[in-house]
Parts: sequence; C-alpha cells; structure tokens
Amino acid sequence: MTYTELFGFIRKKKSFLCVGLDTDLTKIPAHLLLEEDPVFAFNSAIVDATLPFAVAYKPNLAFYEVLGAAGWESLKKTVSYIRSKSEDIFIIADAKRGDIGNTSGMYARAFFEQLDVDAVTLSPYMGQDTVMPFLRFENKWAVLLALTSNLSADDFQYFEDAGGRKLYEKVLEVSQGWGTSDQLMYVVVATRAQALAEVRRIVPEHFLLVPGVGAQGGSLREVARYGMNDHCGLLVNSSRGILYASSGKDFAEKAGEAAAKLQQQMAELLSARGLLQSVG
Repeated sequence: MTYTELFGFIRKKKSFLCVGLDTDLTKIPAHLLLEEDPVFAFNSAIVDATLPFAVAYKPNLAFYEVLGAAGWESLKKTVSYIRSKSEDIFIIADAKRGDIGNTSGMYARAFFEQLDVDAVTLSPYMGQDTVMPFLRFENKWAVLLALTSNLSADDFQYFEDAGGRKLYEKVLEVSQGWGTSDQLMYVVVATRAQALAEVRRIVPEHFLLVPGVGAQGGSLREVARYGMNDHCGLLVNSSRGILYASSGKDFAEKAGEAAAKLQQQMAELLSARGLLQSVG
C-alpha cells in the first residue's frame, strides 16, 4: 500500500484506527479456550467486529512467539483472515527487529514473503544497513521506533549531544535519508503528545504510528492536535481498550463498540481539518 492509497483509505473509512492484536491467552474469554485454536478464534471475532472502523491491524509478535510453532500458525491464519475480509487493510507486524544486514534481509523475507504484512516495526539503533533490506520491497514499510512510552525510555531517547539534539530527534533526522515517506513510518507514543509538535517539525510528511491511546492514558485529541498533517499522517493504535472491553461472551460486541467510539472521534477530527471534503 502506498502513502496515497493509505490516505485514501483513511478518508474512505473516516478513521485512522489501528487495532493492536496483542492477544493474551490469560485474558481472552474462558469459553474460547475450548476452541482448537483459541488465539485465532479470538482474533477472527475481533476482526469481524472492528473491521468497519479500522484501517489497520497490528499483531504484536511476542504474544504469538511465546506459543511456539502454534502461535506462529495462529498469526499466519489471522493475517490470512484479515486479507480475506479486505484487500485494503494495512497490516503491521509489531516485531521490533534490528540486526546486521544479512540477518535483516532474512527478517524482511519472513515478514513480507511468508507472512504477507505491509509493515514491520524496527529498532534503528544499529543504523542504516539494518533497515535497508526492508526498504527493498515494493509498497512495503519500515516503521522505526522513535519515541516510546516505557518507564526507562528516557535512558537513551532523550540523551542530548553537545548541540542539544536529542537522540530520538537524530533518529528522525538521519533516517529520512534512508527512504521516502512511502517507505518509512515512525513510532511516537501518544502519552508524549506535545513532543509530536517537534516530531512533526522534523518529519512533516511521514506517517506516525501512535500507540498509547486508551488504556495507557494518551489523548486522541492531543495526538491529532500535534501530530496530524495535511494527509492525516497518523495511525493511532488501541489494543487493550478494544480487545478486552469485555471478558464475557459479548467480548466481540464490546470490542466493536469501543472501536466505533474511537472511529467517530477520528471522523470528527478529520472533518475539523478539512480532510473529508468531497468524501461521501
């Protein structure tokens, strides 16, 4: 999916919602544990309920890899199921990979050839040659970690050089030379919404993947205020707030309601920026 196609899909759905599929066997409704593949049973129901409101899905690889080969099979089935429901959906493998060039090449093939996702989250710490193998695939994206929400994020991300430039700012500045806005996206957390203004100064055109809205306390309105550009430029992720809106048999219904609420807010924000004009 290209930058233009992604923006068009956002306008069509009046949404920039990404649903994070962080599927935890200890949290899904108990009755699903009787299914042959509980993870897939949960995911497919979530997809059915949220598809009208989402433009993207983001399975977090850790929740599948912990289950070994069975988890990888659940992940493949989930991606295939999403593709069968809509060819336009943007799928991000939240893998946070980052390794030397030849290893990165194997990771890129695994995700883009074997799993058929649109994007992979990557750690840029080791530099350009760890990212380039992912950029060689047409219409695929590398999503680079820039500013995260974990407790010790400040250990490195806010480290300043002699000129006062923070490390996350250097990541944004330098990595732009590695690819185009059709190839590179950045992770910037919602709980640091005001930092988005500085991020936007450095990367005015690129899409930002923004986790942290909902359960982590990030404000959607603040994210849009500081992070939205003239092509929206945002994919806002919600995981727990949608997935675990209910622990009962109505889990999918409640997930759909939570996604619909976010989509309605997003439609209002897009409209306020004039980005839905001429869209039916």
